[in-house]
Amino acid sequence: MKAWAGAFCRPMRALPLMLTLLSAQALAADAGAPAACSSAEHRQFDFWLGNWSVTLPDGKAAGTNRITQELGSCVLHEHWAGRGGNVGESFNIYDAVSKRWHQTWVDNQGMLLVLEGGLVNGAMVLTGSAAGSKTVNRITWQSLPKAQVRQLWETSSDGGKTWKTEFDGLYQRA
Repeated sequence: MKAWAGAFCRPMRALPLMLTLLSAQALAADAGAPAACSSAEHRQFDFWLGNWSVTLPDGKAAGTNRITQELGSCVLHEHWAGRGGNVGESFNIYDAVSKRWHQTWVDNQGMLLVLEGGLVNGAMVLTGSAAGSKTVNRITWQSLPKAQVRQLWETSSDGGKTWKTEFDGLYQRA
């Protein structure tokens, strides 16, 4: 039994050295590689980053929104607080494989909305449906002068033939 235990312990003593060597090789391989989310496409939605006060077209306050960059600058994380008590968060990411932007939105009303899309004439346009709904949602974010952003949320119940405005918000830096 002692011979078996000795044979087993010798490789185990070498394990920390092997892990150190593997880690050093991985770091060396990554040293010359660009950051995972550093392409121009990954930066297309960066105009939305920041702390915002959001107003409706009539000038009334709609809420506040904080958009942060997270997970190695790969994810835009939205933190919405509406004036009426609605709060929600979204995670936005560029998928280099499909060459599409994706958003997953959740809120305190139980809504799950999954959108995808990309830049259209300089605006970020994402479409999709809420879980269990056939209504199509289209949300457009347009960068405006004076560091403002307009968010227009439209819905269609006829497959995109006609659209109804659900939300029209002007973002101004807080």
